[in-house]
Amino acid sequence: MIEVRNLTKYYGNFAAVNDVSFDAHSGEIVGLLGPNGAGKTSTMRMLTGFMPPSGGYAKVAGYDTFKESIEVRRRVGYLPENVPVYPDMTVRDYVMFWAKLRRVAKPKQQVDAALERVQLTDRRNTLVRNLSKGLKQRLGLAQALVHNPEVIILDEPTIGIDPQQVIEVRNTVKELGQDHTVLFSTHILAEAEQVCDRILIINNGHIVASGEPAALRQQIQPGVQLYILLGKHTPGKVQQLFKAIEGVKHIEQQGDGYVLDVEPGHDVRADIATQIVEAGYALLEMRPLAMTLEDIFLNIISDKDYA
Repeated sequence: MIEVRNLTKYYGNFAAVNDVSFDAHSGEIVGLLGPNGAGKTSTMRMLTGFMPPSGGYAKVAGYDTFKESIEVRRRVGYLPENVPVYPDMTVRDYVMFWAKLRRVAKPKQQVDAALERVQLTDRRNTLVRNLSKGLKQRLGLAQALVHNPEVIILDEPTIGIDPQQVIEVRNTVKELGQDHTVLFSTHILAEAEQVCDRILIINNGHIVASGEPAALRQQIQPGVQLYILLGKHTPGKVQQLFKAIEGVKHIEQQGDGYVLDVEPGHDVRADIATQIVEAGYALLEMRPLAMTLEDIFLNIISDKDYA
């Protein structure tokens, strides 16, 4: 549904997007994750036909975003980071305005359906100026949906709204993924993990990693980490005990506990428990540690090859 090949965008001599390639398929929610200034917004603007690339190309539903920009716009719903709204319109009039601009067939039905989908039906006669930031985000989403596009592109849709509204927007995005291809940009790591089927990590204009969240963890952390908490013990003796267990490759003390890096294919839990009990120590806790998406993100973007 979205095909991007060697996409590049220069502002003067600065490459905001540099040789980016990826695909997004029908019914997939793809997250574009990166810090501020990484190139997310520039990538999205090129995909919507808002601005031309300096090199490479992008296609949406088979249409070139530069050469066939009008066809692309018919098939894309776009929610920019800052929603352009008209404060003196009512909610319904604003969405109707966009429906007519897009020459939507049966606009009244489509407007009502869009408002219902983003839970704004009860606010349809409210002036836009009287909406909260979160409700304005939902209104922006309604205008992006009113023509029932094949592809929906959302640029930081939850920025600046309260936690309850964040949950509501995330749930709406998940529902959209059932019928549309969604490209979802964010710098909030937990958000990408909760909403997206697949994640593209972008930094300094490059895609530096991609995959499902679990696959990214496996890529960066192929082994297992265990957290061990003990009762009263002698740290030096315990570390020697751990080092003697086959498969334990690194030990880090954290307060009264220890984090053990374990090689792939080794299940050392039984050996650890046996050794600790035989040494006369109390095993208070032993649990696996999953590398968070934040760990993955910081690990990747701090890599010297992408700095």
